[in-house]
Amino acid sequence: MLLILGRHVPSLSCSRLLGVVRSYVFVAAFAPAACTSSPPLLPPAAPPEPIATIIAVVERGWHTDVCIRAEDAGPWLLALAHGSGFDGERFLCFGFGERQYVLTHDHGPLATLSALLPSRAALLMTVLRDSPGAAFGTGNVVNVGISRAGLIGLQAFLQAAVQSDEADPPQANAADKPEGKPIGKPVGLGEGPYPGSVFFAATGTYDLFYTCNTWTATALRSAGLPVHTTVLFAGGVMRQARQLAAPQLGSAP
Repeated sequence: MLLILGRHVPSLSCSRLLGVVRSYVFVAAFAPAACTSSPPLLPPAAPPEPIATIIAVVERGWHTDVCIRAEDAGPWLLALAHGSGFDGERFLCFGFGERQYVLTHDHGPLATLSALLPSRAALLMTVLRDSPGAAFGTGNVVNVGISRAGLIGLQAFLQAAVQSDEADPPQANAADKPEGKPIGKPVGLGEGPYPGSVFFAATGTYDLFYTCNTWTATALRSAGLPVHTTVLFAGGVMRQARQLAAPQLGSAP
């Protein structure tokens, strides 16, 4: 299957869902703390390790993705792309969302409100033959260096995020899955919203307090980056990513 990808890729439906969250819930109670500022980065648990590679954090409206280089993805994630019919990949990008909301065209008030309750999740994998900056716009992408140990942690997190047909029904989020290893065959949910993308069933649940952006922050934390994971909106993720990237300029491999 050829990957035909335009310069700018449309955002996941999670973006619209989070817009409703902010409009109906957080304006009154949580928006000032969650949206206007981010807490400082967590202090590193140990002296930082040398940067081994770069990952990309992508802002897509209200939604965020994390992208990993093909050469860093490891055999399991590459097999996920090749098994979906893609080749020639340079980057694999992953984003989290509420399953029913992103897979159906029912975005009415009831469907939107039900998505804010704990519900099944989906993972969107986007296979890029170009850089994330070329696909999503350079202003929407932050490149962050991670260590070798961080790369191993991120690989494990992404693998554990994909639900398998032999796994128990998801009850915990990906970071809590034993050993970060999926078992069985990945559960595909069909083609994504644009060429080069595909949906998989995700472990864990989506809800009001664990959004697509919480998931992205957790992915960064699994990569050994000192980020706060209690974020709900894209701005909280991107601010932390920019804080991490700024002192790394000139030190990336």
